[in-house]
Amino acid sequence: MITYSATIKKFDKQGEKTGWTYIEISATQAKKLKDSKVSFRVRGTLDAYQLEKAALLPMGDGNFILPINATIRKATGKRQGDKLKVLLEADDRKFIISPDLIACLNDDPMAYSNFKKLPGSHQRYFSKWVDSAKTSATKTKRIIMAVTALAKNQGYGEMIRANRSS
Repeated sequence: MITYSATIKKFDKQGEKTGWTYIEISATQAKKLKDSKVSFRVRGTLDAYQLEKAALLPMGDGNFILPINATIRKATGKRQGDKLKVLLEADDRKFIISPDLIACLNDDPMAYSNFKKLPGSHQRYFSKWVDSAKTSATKTKRIIMAVTALAKNQGYGEMIRANRSS
């Protein structure tokens, strides 16, 4: 476990990370969590905000970053330049794909097969999106969209774009 104070930063121009808000985790701090050169999951707190299954992303020099999304910024009331009290530990718990999504995918062998071919991170996009629905009606709508998209061999991003234009 590591505890420290971090300043929220923002990338100007950094490829696909352009505009991202983040905090830095030094190579030394990251090594205390997990001896890894690739992305890994952590849990803990940022000020009083509970963090679960968040990804630390490698920056290529041994250092990592933790993206600070709008939800976290809103919950902490912090933005670029502000300090956060950080408490992190490695989160090695296995991710459980939404049982409701799996149950519906089992009814469509093509969609289920295409889902299983996706990398784990892409399977988690679908699962998290389904489970983040605030109402059962929205969850049902999202499951239908996911199964339909997967039956067409669409990924998460393709599904979202296809449903925006319709």
